[in-house]
Amino acid sequence: MTVVVLSIGSNVGDRLGHLQSVVDGLRPAVRAVSPVFETDAWGGVEQGPFLNAVLIADAPDLDCADWLRRGQELERAADRVRETHWGPRTLDVDVVTCHDGSDEVRSDDTMLILPHPHAHERAFVLVPWLAADPTAQLTVGDVRRPVADVLADLDAAELAGVRATDLALRL
Repeated sequence: MTVVVLSIGSNVGDRLGHLQSVVDGLRPAVRAVSPVFETDAWGGVEQGPFLNAVLIADAPDLDCADWLRRGQELERAADRVRETHWGPRTLDVDVVTCHDGSDEVRSDDTMLILPHPHAHERAFVLVPWLAADPTAQLTVGDVRRPVADVLADLDAAELAGVRATDLALRL
């Protein structure tokens, strides 16, 4: 059985609806969903704010590559267009971490790097993840650290770009 942490985001169209489509599309595998946060765009491309959340899911018949494929299928269903790197998008689904049983899967494959190589730099991933799982841990380099500690190392400006909303996703 694999357990996966997925970061989801949208800043085009029905942002909340696009996020909900991921929860709906992965049901009944979804075990936890974070609150929804509004976040500043990351990556230097001028665009509107995102809605972001984190899902934790598990399934006995999916491996980490299967989770990536499912995320990409959901992006296509939301008419995701890949024109500009870090540009606006209807839906973004990123595999942050994946565990096979109790073992963390590490991968340097260019199609799926695990754990996600930038997760430790992104408050829009860490804040919702911590809200969904207060005991979450992330491997940074070769060191496994509590997400709360990784988050505490981020710049205050990065943290300020993540704002709580009253929006919620339905499990």
